[in-house]
Amino acid sequence: MKYCALLALLLIILPSGISAQKTAKISGIVLDQDNNPIEIVNVRVQGHIAGTVTNLKGHYSLNVTSKDSVVLVYSKLGYNTRKRLLKNPKGEITLNVVLLNTGYELGEVTVTETKRQTGMTEKINTKGAKLMPDASGGNIEALIATQAGVSSHNELSSQYNVRGGSFDENIVYVNGVEIYRPLLIRSGQQEGLSFINPDMVQEVGFSSGGYEAKYGDKMSSVLDITYKKPDKLEGSVTASLLGTSAYVGFANKHFSMTNGIRYKSNRYLLGTLDTKGEYDPSFFDYQTFLNWKPSKRWEVGFIGNISQNKYNFTPKDRTTKFGTVSSVQEFKVYFGGQEQDLFQTFFGSGSITYHFNPYNDITFIGSAFHTKEQETYDITGEYWLSSLDENTSGETSNEDQTVGVGTYMEHARNYLNANVQSYSITGNHKVKSHQIKWGLEFKKEFIKDKLREWEMRDSAGYSLPHTSNDVELIYSLASKNEIKSNRLSFYTQDTYKFSSDLGLFTFNAGIRGSYWNWNKEFIFSPRVSMALIPKFNENFTFRGATGVYYQAPFYKEFRDTTTINGNTVVVLNKDIKSQRSIHFVLASDYKFRTLGRPFKFTTELYYKMLSNLVPYNVDNVRISYYGKNMASGYAAGLDMKLFGEFVPGTDSWLCLSLMQTKEKINEKWIPRPTDQRYNLSLYFTDYFRGNKKWKMNLKATLADGLPFGPPHSGREKMVFRTPAYRRVDIGISRQLIDNENGDYRGRISRHIRNMWIGADVFNLLGISNVNSYYWVTDVYNNQYAVPNYLTSRQINIRLLLEF
Repeated sequence: MKYCALLALLLIILPSGISAQKTAKISGIVLDQDNNPIEIVNVRVQGHIAGTVTNLKGHYSLNVTSKDSVVLVYSKLGYNTRKRLLKNPKGEITLNVVLLNTGYELGEVTVTETKRQTGMTEKINTKGAKLMPDASGGNIEALIATQAGVSSHNELSSQYNVRGGSFDENIVYVNGVEIYRPLLIRSGQQEGLSFINPDMVQEVGFSSGGYEAKYGDKMSSVLDITYKKPDKLEGSVTASLLGTSAYVGFANKHFSMTNGIRYKSNRYLLGTLDTKGEYDPSFFDYQTFLNWKPSKRWEVGFIGNISQNKYNFTPKDRTTKFGTVSSVQEFKVYFGGQEQDLFQTFFGSGSITYHFNPYNDITFIGSAFHTKEQETYDITGEYWLSSLDENTSGETSNEDQTVGVGTYMEHARNYLNANVQSYSITGNHKVKSHQIKWGLEFKKEFIKDKLREWEMRDSAGYSLPHTSNDVELIYSLASKNEIKSNRLSFYTQDTYKFSSDLGLFTFNAGIRGSYWNWNKEFIFSPRVSMALIPKFNENFTFRGATGVYYQAPFYKEFRDTTTINGNTVVVLNKDIKSQRSIHFVLASDYKFRTLGRPFKFTTELYYKMLSNLVPYNVDNVRISYYGKNMASGYAAGLDMKLFGEFVPGTDSWLCLSLMQTKEKINEKWIPRPTDQRYNLSLYFTDYFRGNKKWKMNLKATLADGLPFGPPHSGREKMVFRTPAYRRVDIGISRQLIDNENGDYRGRISRHIRNMWIGADVFNLLGISNVNSYYWVTDVYNNQYAVPNYLTSRQINIRLLLEF
């Protein structure tokens, strides 16, 4: 009877115990800070190993045992782990969670780092760029030039070199459309405004190598710009001694529009050059970006640009001193004549996007680019080259010894018209953990030029090169060419993310192909990259990439110059082939905190195998190609960058690049024109202690000199090297109005969001940097390289208003 009573008691208790073990179903979506779903997030109950993971749409569902309290843990590499406490969960519960990138802090949600870089394209923060001291007028390219692996030796130009590549090897996109620049530009003084309007920029992506297949046929770098879509009325006005700009953007539920207008005149800055005269540069540009979303599925966009660059110059005289401390030379010139240049460009791009759903869309894009350029000058100069003696006290005396006298004449009548039309279709699809992108593009090109330029030099009454009977020109070029051609290109790529015991992997693979009917060439480019955030230490990110990159010829590369009886003519080379570069890149990012502030140290090791090269010479920003594939070469180097809060609450970075690039011409290895062996750059921001309304921005560069040689000579004679480029620019800014929180209630001040006034000192140390050389030849055929110095120290005043 005793056992029967116990058995009956158990039968009473057991069902109640079983029924107590009820479960609750918890489901929801895991999002990032931008409200995008995050896949492969681990969701588990604290204390348990097993759990579930989110799907492609960030959704999860998990059954848990009901009890007094349950702690759910949400974790993924690259994101801050988050825990949620549920008390006595019952039934079905919806719980949506936001995970922040590692480096974000809860509470005040202070952003200390951008999204983790798992590809070969880095997102550049442009927030403080408007206060950056920049002699070129506040270009985005000036910020790019401070990055690792990037260099610029001319503060008047927006062009830059990347890892041993020329200016022409960099490709620029705005909203997915390739951007072109004028083709006859030969100096920074002529260049004017960059296409990119910094007031309209939302996001900047930059890759210095190993980039994806969706980016076109260039060998060195990609600059990917996305213009902003405002969600309310906003605007800004900037004014300085270098020019002015205005921006306004507005939007409603379905439509947004941004407009930017810029005017620049660097006359004030050009007055510091050795060559004195009447500088009259005038650069104007207007841009607009419209976006219309009539429904959830359809989206229409348009970008328009009108640009006109005028450069008029009447030189008067020039005095340049150069040489060594013990042997000082003076070059003095008196000029006659003038230069008149005009560059007009028009650009338009329209796009239509259809969104099948949040994970699949297709876009049609049509764009057109037109440029009309003319460069005309007739300038004569009478020069004296003197040697200044040094007296016994070590000071330069006023007595000089004339080494050479002469006269020269320079003439040019250069005209160019170009039209480029592009039609493309692109697709974007997300399938589970795969991000698939593809595109097809057809491009029509028409280029027509008529170039005539020559130079005559006379030294001590003799025409150079000297002959007994004839008057010869030292340089003469004639060109009258026209080309019509079509290009067809395609790409497809897949980005796949997955987790393993080693960590979180991001794998990208793609192919790109292109055909040009002018030379009947088809090029094929496979590219692959991989990134790993290891489980053993989430502060590391390891990246690697390799791929084939082609430089498809465009106008300048296939202009083959041939000299007959002293006259140089241009013949278009139909046998030209695309230059090729095979990239190998290994990189790592390491995040750490010191003194309570976040930092990131990036290292990239690269090697580029170059073939089918078309050699070229560089004079200022003008690149003159041989017009033939006649060289091979390499570029190898190491880039290092330390990024972080050198001062709390500000972003600064220090970059060091070591590089060597050479090419083999006629079985002889020589440095390429961009062989810059070292480059050290610093961008530093600070504010006054106890008063953040005062801000300081400093930009400094120390870069190795570049190879050079006599003009109109072979690359084999480029055996000299310019002095190192050394420059420091500093800007001090004072915030007069800070109305981010809407504290100002005045009739006018309530409409102003920010107001800054500042002063810049360009070339703070007053260093005379050399941009190029003017070569003087005497009757004995001795040549003297007279340096063309860049701008000296100058002060700029600026005002910034944001509405």
